[in-house]
Amino acid sequence: MLNPLHLRTLIVVLRTGSFAETARQLGYTGSAVSQQMASLERAVKMSLFERDAHGIRPTPAAEFLAEKAQEVLSAFGVFEDEVRAMSEGSVGRVRLGSFPTASQKLLPLALSAFVQAHGNVKIELDEGEPDKLVPLLLDRDLDLALVYHYDLVPRSWPRALKSAPLLSEELVLLLPKGHRVEGQEIPLTELKDESWVSTGERTPGARSLRRACAATGFEPDINFRSNDYDVIRGFVRSGLGIAVIPALGHISTDDISTARITDLHVRRHVVALYPPTAVNPAVEGAVTALRTAAEAAANITPGVSVG
Repeated sequence: MLNPLHLRTLIVVLRTGSFAETARQLGYTGSAVSQQMASLERAVKMSLFERDAHGIRPTPAAEFLAEKAQEVLSAFGVFEDEVRAMSEGSVGRVRLGSFPTASQKLLPLALSAFVQAHGNVKIELDEGEPDKLVPLLLDRDLDLALVYHYDLVPRSWPRALKSAPLLSEELVLLLPKGHRVEGQEIPLTELKDESWVSTGERTPGARSLRRACAATGFEPDINFRSNDYDVIRGFVRSGLGIAVIPALGHISTDDISTARITDLHVRRHVVALYPPTAVNPAVEGAVTALRTAAEAAANITPGVSVG
């Protein structure tokens, strides 16, 4: 196998016409240069120099090899630069998992800053709930995932993953326009006779609602369910029920009212999960961008705080 170091030395030898001058320029001994050229001759199975008492004279094979080596070493240099950039996280790709509300409210802020700083890193996005994203992360099908958990629905993340807290959200009570408690501050029990709209029965949001209501002595009457907050808002807007949704999922509009539940202290927490080892150096840059985006989101979104 040809040694790139020997090829570089060959190019200098042909340029200087002397083993001694090559040794001086490259910081070798004359013997080391001679040994490198002898090794290269054995590798290519051809004589590269005619040697006599007056010095050396390159053969046509040496000149051909040096010419081709220039192209190879140039390409190899580009390859080395690309590997170095990948190790520094400035090129490559990040396979990112996220859930819908984070994709809508957090990722545009984070990815805009990340792409500007890492223009040669490709982002691949896959959406899903934590139960889908965490296994993909453990199987290394994702490099980074945004997930969430509720205070009343404890969840531990795999020890094989590193967790970076990003933000926490209050739950916002949505009401049809003109509802009797519109704009008020009320205890949760004030809503015990209401019809509710919620996410799917087994989702953390629905379980959190049931547990919060149970703690105040009633079971919520849930007649409509959807995991799409746009659909939930549509049901509320139509007077089919009331709902609580995380602050990131809330869009302030004239046709939906809100009220504050004074004793509902449940929050949803958003975290970034990723492998603790530097499998993909670009991930650290993505996490930094997400933290910055979380701070920005907290500044512009009521009910959202960092960490």
